[in-house]
Amino acid sequence: MTARTTAPLLSLTWTDHLTGRRGYLVVDRLVRGVCSGGLRMREGCTLDEVTGLARGMSLKEALHYDPAARYVPLGGAKGGIDCDPRHPESYGLLVRYLRAVRPYVESCWTTGEDLGLSQDVVDRAAAEAGLVSSIQAVYPLLDDEGAARRRLADAFAVQVDGIGLGELVGGCGVAESVLTALDRAGVPHAGTRVALQGLGTMGGATARFLTRAGLTVVAVADVKGTIANPAGLDVEALLAARDAHGTVGRDALRPGDRELPGDAWLSAEAEVLVPAAVSYAIGPDEQARITARWIAEAANMPVLPEAEALLHARGVSVLPDVVVNSGTNAWWWWTLFGDIGADADEAFAYTRRSMRALVERVLTRAQADATTPRRAAHAIADQRLPLLAERFGQHR
Repeated sequence: MTARTTAPLLSLTWTDHLTGRRGYLVVDRLVRGVCSGGLRMREGCTLDEVTGLARGMSLKEALHYDPAARYVPLGGAKGGIDCDPRHPESYGLLVRYLRAVRPYVESCWTTGEDLGLSQDVVDRAAAEAGLVSSIQAVYPLLDDEGAARRRLADAFAVQVDGIGLGELVGGCGVAESVLTALDRAGVPHAGTRVALQGLGTMGGATARFLTRAGLTVVAVADVKGTIANPAGLDVEALLAARDAHGTVGRDALRPGDRELPGDAWLSAEAEVLVPAAVSYAIGPDEQARITARWIAEAANMPVLPEAEALLHARGVSVLPDVVVNSGTNAWWWWTLFGDIGADADEAFAYTRRSMRALVERVLTRAQADATTPRRAAHAIADQRLPLLAERFGQHR
């Protein structure tokens, strides 16, 4: 989890009167009176988890600050609901949670999909909860609200090879982070092997972009176990066989594909690991099984601090979540504020350019300071946060 020295601006716990299940909202900080951060739903979600994620969102926003852009970073926040999204009562619980936190969504918290929730489900529940939009708090900051909302809606309607642009841009950002690290190390894309945990929104898109860049996906883990093939998996076939939660139908497997235990992806013979499913997936015990050279955190907080220290000591580079998976959040705002239009090619080009510049900056800082990429990213963000406060007003 992300260390911090001060408490968040707002932290609340909600208890559902029908089920007794709990939901959480943490606002780490406001910039221009607004904050940004997704809403996750998973069994076992905790307030501490949501607090760490909210702090991470503040860092992600600050890292993408560009004085020349229309998009001005917001504060960081996060929501969480302690429930399995597959549970029959999950949707009703989501609607009741959004009704309870409606004043915050209306006034300061912009939110969207995260682990366990897709954007269409969030949008449907938000409407049922009486909200105009899950991001309506940002509307007063827009020069032309109507045009901005149409642009974002048009962007979400774009599909590329059967997958929505809103799902793909995050994976494009993760893939570009990996490719930047490989290029800095002089490692060719062709022949570089990848193992992923999770083939949902982020993991699936990442697998597609890495495969198309010439890398070979040799293992993919979902709730049913790990699918592996040292010669390479047919990523497009697996994507086509996913259900709404990213679980792959096993009838899509080819003769050379093997079914292994769920944690087998950790020890796959691969140069790159992409944890793209759950937080806290790699602890001290799990890291000992890893032989990869890079870990790209497509999920939020998948590598525990103790594990990261051990990995760093033996030369494994952890590309941190606050950088690697920040593309989705940034794309929303680049589109809404008008830095890019509702066009896939423009979105991918802008994402690649921005992510490559950010990863280069972080890895250069890490090398210069002889530290981890995470510490380097936090140092860069911590330098930018006071600039945002001075220029735009920031509340803790």
